[in-house]
Amino acid sequence: MNNYIKYFTFLVFVSILTTSCYKDDYLNPSQASTETVVTDINGLIALANGLQFKYTIGRASPLYSSITASGLSTNELLVYNQGNTDEATLGVGAGSVAGNNSVVTRLWEQSLITIGNADLILKNLTNVKDQGTNSALTCYATLFRGISLLQLATYWEQAPINTAVKAAFVPRTQVLAEAIKTLEVGAAAAPSAKFTAGYIGGIDFLNTFNALLARAYNMTGNNDKAIESANKVDLTKKSEYTFDAVTRNPIFDVHYSNVNVCGPSDFNLGLKGDLIPSATDERVLFYLKTKTFVGTSNPGKGFFTANETKIPIYVPGEIMLIKAEALARKNDLTGAVAELNKVLTKATDIYGITAKLPAYTGPNTQAAILREIYRNRCIELYNSGLKLEDSRRFGMPAPGAAGADRNRNFYPYPSSERDNNPNTPADPGI
Repeated sequence: MNNYIKYFTFLVFVSILTTSCYKDDYLNPSQASTETVVTDINGLIALANGLQFKYTIGRASPLYSSITASGLSTNELLVYNQGNTDEATLGVGAGSVAGNNSVVTRLWEQSLITIGNADLILKNLTNVKDQGTNSALTCYATLFRGISLLQLATYWEQAPINTAVKAAFVPRTQVLAEAIKTLEVGAAAAPSAKFTAGYIGGIDFLNTFNALLARAYNMTGNNDKAIESANKVDLTKKSEYTFDAVTRNPIFDVHYSNVNVCGPSDFNLGLKGDLIPSATDERVLFYLKTKTFVGTSNPGKGFFTANETKIPIYVPGEIMLIKAEALARKNDLTGAVAELNKVLTKATDIYGITAKLPAYTGPNTQAAILREIYRNRCIELYNSGLKLEDSRRFGMPAPGAAGADRNRNFYPYPSSERDNNPNTPADPGI
């Protein structure tokens, strides 16, 4: 069954949950009408498919917003037309980014709606007696709940971990802990999950849970758990968000299909100084059509070449670099360089992301190796939505500092949240 048919069968159901998504709706998704629907197994399956729909489709999706926001905040992307005001203010950064910014607002609201709908599924799993279906629904709910929590922890200093009227905020460390807890539940369910034609395809759940756990543990600085989770990922398997001519890859659809919104900032992928890619690094022309930029064509490529292009949830190089970073932070420099070299010298890759460069020959110090790992994360994972978190974690120059690597640290809380929730904290300065 193709994606169009799958989406069509539950689009009406999803529209019930997405109508008027601002203000109170995402704070209290457990409305009576929805509760009635999700006691039915087919309704739960539709809601599970709806999680992926909401998370990945369109300019309002967290997938679009996270890639766009991170790219504009870290100089990966450039706004071509300043009439796209909210993208343009993200590109300027600092105090230009306000609580009414639509990219920021949608990332916040749609992540919370996804969490709320995932909670509905998890709450109603007692209605599903078949173990295979129960496990499959657990996988969908915990995956999109976990990844949405990771988004909140990436872009905000505090966030709710549950949807409710006047929800309490907790520090991002607790949001990350909740994401890890959620993803661990999914990883336990994935081996027994049974997926039929009723579900959207493309996701390898067990490998995805382990990859996202490695990412999350890396964000928290738990090096041993990051390595343990990364070692469980089969790097020969793909796990992707799928699109077609109807649902459309959101970055291609909004950005790369035209020269009206955003595109790559320059042929060095926005990097400067000693972070600039080598002239022979083949990854640059994986992500760019050309190093010669002209105003009549968007030079972006990578995973955004057509409406139907799939977007990976993670790539093998991320897993290798997670291990390299964790080992370096444990001061196992030999092990760190061995993992780093797997990325530098990689000549084959399931997605074709290959640097084909010589092995690392720089200083054998923790600081130098970590900087080279950061450099390779910027290139290998270009325009993936991960750079803002990376920039903070690696201690790169902050906004206002000489050679600033980013123009914001965290985002302001959306006005829609502040207007409806008295628990909303004060906005960060930058």
